[in-house]
Amino acid sequence: MNDAAPAPTPASAPRKRARVRAPELIGKGGWINTGGKDLKLADFRGRTLILDFWTFCCINCLHVLDELRELEEKHRDTVVIVGVHSPKFVHEAEHRAVVDAVERYEVHHPVLDDPELATWKQYAVRAWPTLVVIDPEGYVVAQHAGEGHATAIATLVAELEAEHAAKGTLRRGDGPYVPPEPVATHLRFPGKALALPDGTFLVSDTTRHRLVRLAADGESVLRAYGDGERGLLDGPAERARFSEPQGLALLPDGRVVVADTVNHALRVLDADSGEVVTVAGTGAQWWQGSATAGPAREVALSSPWDVAWWRGEVWIAMAGVHQLWAYDPAAGTVRVAAGTTNEGLVDGPAAEAWFAQPSGLAVSADGESLWVADSETSALRRVDADDRVRTAVGTGLFDFGHRDGEAARALLQHPLGVTALPDGSVAVCDTYNHALRRYDPSSGQVSTLATDLREPSGAVLAGEDIVVVESARHQLTRLRLPEQAVQVAAVAHRTRREATAVAPGTLRLDVVFRAPTGQKLDERYGPSTRLLVSATPPELIADGAGAGADLSRTLTLDPAVTEGVLHVSAMAASCDDDEANEYPACHVHQQDWGVPVAVRADG
Repeated sequence: MNDAAPAPTPASAPRKRARVRAPELIGKGGWINTGGKDLKLADFRGRTLILDFWTFCCINCLHVLDELRELEEKHRDTVVIVGVHSPKFVHEAEHRAVVDAVERYEVHHPVLDDPELATWKQYAVRAWPTLVVIDPEGYVVAQHAGEGHATAIATLVAELEAEHAAKGTLRRGDGPYVPPEPVATHLRFPGKALALPDGTFLVSDTTRHRLVRLAADGESVLRAYGDGERGLLDGPAERARFSEPQGLALLPDGRVVVADTVNHALRVLDADSGEVVTVAGTGAQWWQGSATAGPAREVALSSPWDVAWWRGEVWIAMAGVHQLWAYDPAAGTVRVAAGTTNEGLVDGPAAEAWFAQPSGLAVSADGESLWVADSETSALRRVDADDRVRTAVGTGLFDFGHRDGEAARALLQHPLGVTALPDGSVAVCDTYNHALRRYDPSSGQVSTLATDLREPSGAVLAGEDIVVVESARHQLTRLRLPEQAVQVAAVAHRTRREATAVAPGTLRLDVVFRAPTGQKLDERYGPSTRLLVSATPPELIADGAGAGADLSRTLTLDPAVTEGVLHVSAMAASCDDDEANEYPACHVHQQDWGVPVAVRADG
């Protein structure tokens, strides 16, 4: 997310450290997935412990959860993974919300709820996600920021296993994970809904890896598509498999296109026959340097979260790379339509705009614009017919809250859904505020339509009503669209992560990169590293912004700008260091940071 690698690429190599005793695990929220038991570091002695510092809003953190599943299963008797939940948004500090997220994303290991970031600070963590490896004797041996480290960690785990087996300090056995009791509901953390032409609703039953068709009442189950097991399998409804599907859109031929998020694919469903086919994506995650256009089944995608039919194509909210893509069913091709893979809020020509985990799409009532719920900037944005991106509500990565009124001052909190209303206004599923909001372009005003919704993630129109997906209540909720919106007291927040105090004038920036074990920097065709530095607002950096090959940079900060965000993107290319290998494998590594700073004399 904003403090990790928004363009999902294998990030920096593990940082080997001197033997430092691991600090104790402390979290005011307590432990989840342990059967009510409080755990201490001593409980993990004799096992390799991997701490996964994550927050559930963060798409990169969700990628890491999936990366770790194979490692977790393969070394279940010698390795314990512990999630340390370290919130960005206010909603993520609620214990109930963390418990929900652990179930929603099928986290099958203990999780420490650390709402005050106590353990985050003890381990000097700087980015979501971060992985810390602790050896069986309780010493920190490596730390990784970003995603793409599963292979490096697997190598390290094997080394630690062999070393401590020889020393007699390895202890095998079952881990402390205790699964929660299953709950019987028709839906489990549904993501999005689609109104079908016959008045029924199709819902992505995300945590159960299937789609469900509900009657017009929004409650009675008519049919399920998918066998409920995680996987990527085409075929009839009873055999097909999905992996945490989200967005749904109706195609002109009556079929439904599905954003199959964790499969990094687009699927198409014939709701009548039940047949499912894959139309875009390879099933693998897009990495920096991969193709960005071409035959749809040959180009990798990255966590597609929502889809919408606009201007003859399926537009895709590609949350994993902070872009919008487009799929052309007639040509069978995909392409990048907007965004650079940089994470932030930058308007302008589509090819130059920055997004931050776009998660909801809706075509305007007049068909001239595509509305975008840009979740990590807590923003409502749109792409217009002139292929320019404009922001209606929202100011950046670290400002959020619940404030109605003039759009320039209004605040949202991590919205995941957007719905175009017949009068030209827009309903926004303001997910972490548990509210349905409305933006009226004609007046420039933001209002609140409903509160006390539990993590609303999508909504569809049904006559004079709007049907909201209450994801954390596992249901659809029908609301009458009111003529007058409800006004609520204004609440504003900034991220719980503290801004770094820096002095005005010059600032030295160094990015440390070491090639993973068995690799070396690839200098065959010129510099193998690249550093890109920018700021929000741009005036924060008086000198030193831009791109260069050196991973060190001297920046000059403008003393007239008292606060802002430094955006740092570092890239490196390395190849396998084996002279006997005629065709060594090469890798592109990238790590991005968004660092809030406060410029003051004592910094």
